[in-house]
Amino acid sequence: MKKTLLAATVLMALVSCEDKKQDSKKMEITYPTTQTVDHVDNYHGTDVPDPYRWLEDDRSAETGEWVKAQNQVTNSYLDQIRFRESVKNRLTELWNYEKVGAPFIEGDYTYFYKNDGLQNQYVIYRFPNDGNMEDAEVFLDPNSFSKDGTTSLGGTSFTKDGSLFAYAISEGGSDWRKIIVLNTEDLSQVGDTIKDVKFSGMSWRGNDGFYYSSYDKPDGSELSAMTDQHKLYYHKLGTPQSADQVIFGGTPDQKYRYVGGGVTDDQNYLVISASTSTNGGKMFMKELNKPNAPLVTILDNFDTNTYLLHNEGSKLWLVTDYNAPNKRIVTTDFSNPTQENWVDVIPETENVLSPSTGGGYIFTEYMVDAVSKVQQYNYDGTLVRNVELPGIGNVGGFGAKEKDETLYYSFTNYTTPGSTYLYDIEKGTSELYRKPEIKFNSDEYESKQVFYTSKDGTKIPMIISHKKGLVLDGKNPTILYGYGGFNISLNPSFSVSRAAWMEMGGIYAVANLRGGGEYGKKWHDAGTKMQKQNVFDDFIAAGEWLKDNDYTSTKYLAIQGGSNGGLLVGATMTQRPDLAGVAFPAVGVLDMLRYNKFTAGAGWAYDYGTAEDNPEMFNYLKGYSPLHNIKQGVSYPATMVTTGDHDDRVVPAHSFKFAAELQSKQAGDAPTLIRIETDAGHGAGKSTAQVIQEQTDIYSFALFNMGFEELPELSTRVKM
Repeated sequence: MKKTLLAATVLMALVSCEDKKQDSKKMEITYPTTQTVDHVDNYHGTDVPDPYRWLEDDRSAETGEWVKAQNQVTNSYLDQIRFRESVKNRLTELWNYEKVGAPFIEGDYTYFYKNDGLQNQYVIYRFPNDGNMEDAEVFLDPNSFSKDGTTSLGGTSFTKDGSLFAYAISEGGSDWRKIIVLNTEDLSQVGDTIKDVKFSGMSWRGNDGFYYSSYDKPDGSELSAMTDQHKLYYHKLGTPQSADQVIFGGTPDQKYRYVGGGVTDDQNYLVISASTSTNGGKMFMKELNKPNAPLVTILDNFDTNTYLLHNEGSKLWLVTDYNAPNKRIVTTDFSNPTQENWVDVIPETENVLSPSTGGGYIFTEYMVDAVSKVQQYNYDGTLVRNVELPGIGNVGGFGAKEKDETLYYSFTNYTTPGSTYLYDIEKGTSELYRKPEIKFNSDEYESKQVFYTSKDGTKIPMIISHKKGLVLDGKNPTILYGYGGFNISLNPSFSVSRAAWMEMGGIYAVANLRGGGEYGKKWHDAGTKMQKQNVFDDFIAAGEWLKDNDYTSTKYLAIQGGSNGGLLVGATMTQRPDLAGVAFPAVGVLDMLRYNKFTAGAGWAYDYGTAEDNPEMFNYLKGYSPLHNIKQGVSYPATMVTTGDHDDRVVPAHSFKFAAELQSKQAGDAPTLIRIETDAGHGAGKSTAQVIQEQTDIYSFALFNMGFEELPELSTRVKM
């Protein structure tokens, strides 16, 4: 067992001596003993040891004891940080403000989401359409689902007339859901609870029933066993779930890992999407008002992404990246809908398109260097106007029903809390509807976008946010955040926790890496499979740029990312352990040779490839897999791995094995801890209390390992 900690009695003495300094290098830890096993896998003739394979069994008592022991060590370490409670108090104070979502009309009522401040989950309120918000009553309170706030709302759907309401719940953060239906008038439950639903929406067909998607319950652990045959079901109200009809999927000749189904607004068509991976998929439609109507193929390949935006009778408006990496809008007719009959309505531009509809118009949101630009079009593709936004940042919500005269949208950036605006669809004018009252003065902070050069010469955008007048002397505590995968874009948005970090004198930098969606499909593909190293190079170059320009230095730099971003941090810290002083790989994909063996992981192969593909792909994956590139005798950054025991998307075994390997091989004095949240999953649905405590621990760990004995005094870091 590797020992890098003082005995508990010495730790107690350290804490009791107020006149002595805390030093992270002297605050040593004795890690739990992690058993190793002689397990070896063979890939294309190469043996690969897997000494911590036993930690993949999330149901074993031994794994449970290991989790408990690791959490005890981590909590003991964090308990010694004097300013930890001060961080938590400030986060709690800043978090405690009323948060209200944009209202929306369903049937006879107007609904909205609200959190009083520190409620664990948002509550749904409503008032009659001829009333006002002050008269609102509670419609559904997810805080009542569980005593500790760890059961959350996982999706909602109203019937077209608003009389029925289906909602999904997640227990302990799991992706597995239950669906419950309510009568919206008297709030009574209608029918039985639908169980074992995963990766699904809910789409009503009239008031008779709804479509949903799920997998067969797997053999073995429901939190880690493979689920790779997704199916679309129809549930008819008043019948048992066992009678639910499989509408699509489940045939032995074609495996679909992601299947979705939705009914068009006019209730005339069922639209089905079917994919084998997280990118690309087939599209089908079916007439609902004709008995035994056939399934019509709109798109019959997995190479592109296409979905229905709108229809008027049989005329279809589709959004596609077929022959348009940044997406375009085309029209076709259901009678002859294949690609050769598509006609451009809004052609592809140099910026990535994300359209929506409302009030008889199309709204096109474009990403221009990761920030929003919105235009309003007629359905024939005629530009009506450029929509004037409140500032430079990110908008959401430019959508409404076809007959609506107004819509609500949100605006935010890294220094501006999300505000709601009311938009007059015909006039094209916006007015502030609701601005949150938060104890944070946005005027004192600034964001700046820079473009830096990656290893191969590619220009990468990065937005840096901090207090105005911050002294650039290389000593600012800095978090560099990244993701770089799955066509996901990191757009500017406000976060209470990031605001608290900036208040403490911190810099928050977000790099828009290849693999994301900021510049379309080409940008995404440039960070996939055997080009994945580009993503790590982009992130490393971001860290070097921040240091070269005196924003920070190695000691004061923390790198952070979650999920695919956890892979990013793990690969970066193993390739360049000297880049940053602190690392936070969160819910990360860290074992690149086995990621596809768990839950729906096989669907990520578009981005990663798999070790089974061929020897070249295996060698490439092994060459950067964080778990397989921890080396004996190397000094790695102070690291706190974070995960959840109910994460059934990126199973916690990734983090368990990585932490065990890191603890066994760390050569330096920096701590290598793992923080395992109980009753939490991949992230969505976490209670407010869980989020505040996790952010408290992350910031406390970061600042302490950057050498701070007390919270940074902001006044000393700013030009007065």
